[in-house]
Amino acid sequence: MERPSLKSWEESAAALVAVAAGRAAADLVVRGGKLVNVQSREVLDGWQIAIAEGRFAYVGPDASHCIGDDTKVLEAGGQYMIPGLCDGHMHIESGMLTPAEFAAAVIPHGTTTMFTDPHEIANVLGLRGVKLMHDEALMQPVSIYTQMPSCAPSAPGLETTGYEISADDVAEAMAWPGIIGLGEMMNFPGVVNGDRQMLAEMAATMRAGKTIGGHYASPDLGPAFSAYVAGGAADDHEGTCEADAIARVRQGMRSMLRLGSAWYDVESQMTAVTEKGLDPRNFILCTDDSHSGTLVNDGHMNLVVRHAIDCGCDPLIALQMATVNTATHFGLERELGSISPGRRADVILTSDLRTLPINRVIARGQTVAVDGQIVVDCPHLDWPDDVRRTIRLGKELAAADFKVKAPEGANRVTAKVIGVVENQAPTKALTADLPVIDTVVQGDVAKDVCQIALVERHRATGDVVNGFVSGFGYEGNMAMASTVAHDSHHMIVVGTSRKDMALAANRLGEVGGGITVWRDGREIALVELPIAGLMSDSPAREVAAKADRMVAAMAECGCTLNNAYMQHSLLALVVIPELRISDLGLVDVTKFEITELFEDS
Repeated sequence: MERPSLKSWEESAAALVAVAAGRAAADLVVRGGKLVNVQSREVLDGWQIAIAEGRFAYVGPDASHCIGDDTKVLEAGGQYMIPGLCDGHMHIESGMLTPAEFAAAVIPHGTTTMFTDPHEIANVLGLRGVKLMHDEALMQPVSIYTQMPSCAPSAPGLETTGYEISADDVAEAMAWPGIIGLGEMMNFPGVVNGDRQMLAEMAATMRAGKTIGGHYASPDLGPAFSAYVAGGAADDHEGTCEADAIARVRQGMRSMLRLGSAWYDVESQMTAVTEKGLDPRNFILCTDDSHSGTLVNDGHMNLVVRHAIDCGCDPLIALQMATVNTATHFGLERELGSISPGRRADVILTSDLRTLPINRVIARGQTVAVDGQIVVDCPHLDWPDDVRRTIRLGKELAAADFKVKAPEGANRVTAKVIGVVENQAPTKALTADLPVIDTVVQGDVAKDVCQIALVERHRATGDVVNGFVSGFGYEGNMAMASTVAHDSHHMIVVGTSRKDMALAANRLGEVGGGITVWRDGREIALVELPIAGLMSDSPAREVAAKADRMVAAMAECGCTLNNAYMQHSLLALVVIPELRISDLGLVDVTKFEITELFEDS
């Protein structure tokens, strides 16, 4: 249930009216600042705020009539008073943290509202996992809304998940108190082709009066795109260029521009507003995926807003894209997203609208962070023991499990290779001429081609699917393994040494999941993620320190990509072009079909 400290508007209405009229005293008055009004897009110098029962009661030039003997008065000292920041689309699991620890990490950065899609844990634990995330989210001192995952598996027939989400599951979840809508509809070919389950999930969401999240990862903006929008998706964060942003808003969608740990899609699309002049109220800023190192070291939505401003966006428009635009999109404009009477009292004090230092964060009328330090508790669930035991390999893996058998009689092969693209989710479908030694196809470090393997980890089958990947720049004898492998979350192992690949895979089976880097037969980095093999309930700074070491270890092995771990974790995401790997084989995402590893096969 939601924290009892925040009453509904209906429960608070009489008190709010009394305070605004001067018949009752406010709990808190903030004065001496400059109010950033995202409704009118203006800065109102000297305006004051009166807060009662966790909500804004009065917002205007003089709140003195709201001050009583017990009213706390906070002097803003000339700072700007801006609404708490909202993340329009994100996955808590990508932070490697539970909802409580994620909240603790981002509150000091000014994030007071999140719209989260826990489809990562849904792939591992099904509806039960979603409910655990939902329940811990509602315990937090900030607002965390949950979107019911729509696609587990993300592409039926191309991967096998730990659990599958059904239309009945979606209908059931729509009645939960924290469910705000349907998570990103990744199976866009299913929607375009009229898949009954996808349409049933969207229908259940529509009947509940909630929002359908979009995910159209295709460059085809013709009839297929129109068909997808007709299916009900109300937003999309998969755009990577100006044309994508324009197409989405022209079709009545909200274009979500993301800046995550490895997704840099704001600058390339912001020109739709800054140069083409499209209505900015149809644009929303989000992070999608941010790992713990980014959250602790760089920021969260404050980082995205600063980046949008650096890309030429007017600061007030950028703030709208991270506050009222988001709230309006999810039908919550009367509940949050602006400093206006009746809304949740989420406000940030900052000394500069461009660099956006977060000096104080107030959520639901209570100070929750000061000068980068959280000052409230973020309550934890008691996560069940079996949720911490989800890595089932079925056997101890050996170097032989990672051999790629050549076609009979071949001395060389032309192999299909997954090509990593820095700072973007899509991959390239490449080919490489590779040598064969003793009937085994070899990688080619000189050409930046190393091995990739997907190890089945849900049903203990012991199956390993092998292939090749390029773009990481790895050198020497090394391997990196992760049980974070969007979205099926089997184990992804990338390496130049089959021995190290086996060591890395077995290590994750031993610790219950996470990320490990090996070099010359020795482990040089480990991030333990025992909850579903995706998250840790350790403090964010501890997890971030291990994640930083993991990034450094990748660099020691020759990798120079920005946040290459995020690229690694998406190598099994079979709904984003062009080439991916799954437990069923190599996947051509341009055709949505399993393809052979060798061109001449």
